[in-house]
Amino acid sequence: MVQVLERFTSRLVERQRAMYASDRPFLEKWRAAWSYQEEDLKSGYSKIWLELQAMAWNRPELRERVKHVNQEWRRVLTEAFEPALREYGFAALSLEATVSVVMTMAQGYALERLSDIKEGHAALLAEIEAWMKSAKKEHKT
Repeated sequence: MVQVLERFTSRLVERQRAMYASDRPFLEKWRAAWSYQEEDLKSGYSKIWLELQAMAWNRPELRERVKHVNQEWRRVLTEAFEPALREYGFAALSLEATVSVVMTMAQGYALERLSDIKEGHAALLAEIEAWMKSAKKEHKT
């Protein structure tokens, strides 16, 4: 299962990197990333990822491999968010903290969606998007 996760992660990481490397505005990339989250839930990737994380809590031999997958995702977000934080003039959190918030949010989102909980998700994403639009306007002035 870990090998499947690692191979699947490799493909998804490349998908994310290509998307973030595009010339589209960051807000469009943000939207695309959340649509990918939905694809990943449907494909079963998120479920396998969360299940292996839970198994790794009690199986040290899995822990390093799960940690490596987590680090790959953090690298993708760090590379993508560094220019975005400058673009939006966001200095409330460091890059490292911002990546941690988004990673935690994405995993919590997946966990709740896998439990058929959807309350508040649309509102959260809409409010973040509204904040981004507002921050972009303020940063330009």
